Amino acid sequence: MNDATANDTRKAELLSTVVEHIDITSFDARPIVDAMAKMSFTSRDLGRATSIYNQMLADPDCTIFLVIAGSTSAGGCMDAYAELVRSNMVDGIVATGASIVDMDFFEGLGHKHYQALDVPDDDTLRSLLIDRIYDTYIDEEQLQDCDHTIYEIANSLEAKPYSSRAFIREMGKYLVEHGKKDNSLVKLAYEHDVPIFCPAFVDSSAGFGLVKHQVDRAKEGKPYMVLDAIADFRELTDIKIKAGTTGLLMIGGGVPKNFIQDTVVCAEILGHDDVQVHKYAVQITVADVRDGACSSSTLQEAASWGKVNTGIEQMVFAEAGSVIPLLASDAYHRGHWKTRAKRAWARNFD
Repeated sequence: MNDATANDTRKAELLSTVVEHIDITSFDARPIVDAMAKMSFTSRDLGRATSIYNQMLADPDCTIFLVIAGSTSAGGCMDAYAELVRSNMVDGIVATGASIVDMDFFEGLGHKHYQALDVPDDDTLRSLLIDRIYDTYIDEEQLQDCDHTIYEIANSLEAKPYSSRAFIREMGKYLVEHGKKDNSLVKLAYEHDVPIFCPAFVDSSAGFGLVKHQVDRAKEGKPYMVLDAIADFRELTDIKIKAGTTGLLMIGGGVPKNFIQDTVVCAEILGHDDVQVHKYAVQITVADVRDGACSSSTLQEAASWGKVNTGIEQMVFAEAGSVIPLLASDAYHRGHWKTRAKRAWARNFD
């Protein structure tokens, strides 16, 4: 066996067990969440957080934002987030570029994430073109296909500024026409007019494709498309102003968390003194508050900035992959989504 064949065999061994995304409709988490709510520590926090999310769904005036940072999509929560869109349980999304591009759009193209059953040294993984997210693997060659697809989408568009929302909508349109997975968050968001914002969009595989688009166009002496981060902030703030009552379901922290919270302050600066702080807020994170980082600032701290309501908020300090399936399944089976009005905020920009 030559080296190339041996490498192919080893790579196939390592990429042999696909991550299976959890289906929140297949089990009813209400009994266990109800029982956990009567316990203490993180169990009780989860019970209260789930109750708050159900309050958001039951409030006829509430627009709900799903806010995602971290790698829970790659780790098995991808279909859970997709179901929230399909079942009208969220009205807008703010996320990292990695969650939207490297994870969801990547699988929408037909690629997979894999469980790392064997973790050799990372130099070996690099030689095999396997990327690692903790105990999850991605085939780098497949990820490069994702980069190239972003490049092709950019090349197909008119050379002008786009918000990340506008560009991700084009990605959703592409998946409707060429995708290989029905249960894609990007695709479903396009079909249900749920806007997706990625305030740090190029910090993902999209960045490589977009840089190549600009460089190639510049070499040809042609104009190229650009991303307008200010438009992201303006568009999201516009939704906040028009929505009135809002609720946040936040996984992780970082830029997406700050971005959605800052819409309240931005609206005030624009002269909307009557804008409401986010009425409901849930954050699931393992970030430690002691280091003072933005990702770990509590919702109580955010209240001091005039961003969220101190009365209807809950921090859950837990690994989100172990919490989201319970919270989302409970809310799905309680069924408040069945009578919710569809907001279709993406149509705001057509």
